[in-house]
Amino acid sequence: MTNRNEDTAKTAGHRQGTSSPGVLKVMQSILAGAFGVQSNKRREEDFASHSPWPYIAAGVLFTVGFVATLILLVQWVLATS
Repeated sequence: MTNRNEDTAKTAGHRQGTSSPGVLKVMQSILAGAFGVQSNKRREEDFASHSPWPYIAAGVLFTVGFVATLILLVQWVLATS
């Protein structure tokens, strides 16, 4: 009976998102979301996170970097034509 209560407490703590996500986890979530391959389990873990700011900041940085890369790529292609 104790194991069941401990498992429930661990799961409840995990759902509340008591710990902050690591950099690698945030990067994986942002890339998976950008390519549309985010799993439902990972999405639930992300939304259970303590703060949305790491995901927001990483998403903005990824978007700015992606757009800048596209601009540079188009300029390079047009310059070589």
